Amino acid sequence: MPTYEYICKDCGHQLSAEQKMSDARLVNCPACGKPGLERQLSAGGFALKGSGWYETDFKGSSKATKSDEGSTSAAPPCAGGACACH
Repeated sequence: MPTYEYICKDCGHQLSAEQKMSDARLVNCPACGKPGLERQLSAGGFALKGSGWYETDFKGSSKATKSDEGSTSAAPPCAGGACACH
């Protein structure tokens, strides 16, 4: 269920409300009681939990594969400070 952010244009009170997309917008401010609530634009969020396609199917994954686990090669040292690592 989406969470919507509201702000009262009369008193500045801010609140978050979980509502169905089909629910009517909130109008009355719980702080001042006036019909001044306006819904704000806010970033939506979601969480990827557990194992799934997103762990294994992205190219360039930073996770080591089984064939990489036995490898012990280290990156070559930089050439006397010519790189950006110093």
